[in-house]
Amino acid sequence: MTMKAYLKLPEIELMEHVAGCQRDQLLIRLLSRLGCRISEALALKVEEIDFEQGTATIMHLKRSMKISCPQCRVRLGNRHQFCPGCGVKVSKKIRSQQEKRRIRVLPVDEATLAMLESYINTLPSDGKSPLFRLNRHRAWQIVRDCARRAGLPSLVNPETGRVRGISPHRLRDAFSVHAMKVDDSGDGLRLLQEHLGHVSFNTTAKYRKIAGEEHREWYNRLWHNRPY
Repeated sequence: MTMKAYLKLPEIELMEHVAGCQRDQLLIRLLSRLGCRISEALALKVEEIDFEQGTATIMHLKRSMKISCPQCRVRLGNRHQFCPGCGVKVSKKIRSQQEKRRIRVLPVDEATLAMLESYINTLPSDGKSPLFRLNRHRAWQIVRDCARRAGLPSLVNPETGRVRGISPHRLRDAFSVHAMKVDDSGDGLRLLQEHLGHVSFNTTAKYRKIAGEEHREWYNRLWHNRPY
């Protein structure tokens, strides 16, 4: 069997289909349709779903948030009052901007909104309740078990060649690769970077290479229509 680097949308739909309950189905749907991290999905609260606007407010929970001085670009720590590079005072405005970077308001498609509404109607009426009352370990189990029931093989890391099981992050990868297949323009890359909450453009750009198989396509174009 040929090893693949990422999941395709029909395979994720199959995982949803074999999910044991509405909660598990929705977990897989949000990870693959929003491209959010598992920590972000598990922290999502009912009140952070805006059905009128069709959005979900995601708190950026990744610890390694990189913050730089606007003057000299030296990296700042969370507690820095002054830049260690140029000595400029870190203003409240910069800190406010940093906090805003930790929040992403993501659009949600209509089918997923309908699924969210149906699921939320089964929860207690407290709007501050977490959407999923799951810990990280249990969420990983759900994704892995759904992949097993769907009969999906393990994936191979395109950079290291290591074989890996299907995990929540592989659903985020699938979202990113799909987005690049639909639009790999400069604007598409920029919007995907914002959507995923990547600080580094290079982190986002790797999906373009995976999705487009750029090297092979470039090479094939060199010899297309050559008589010999």
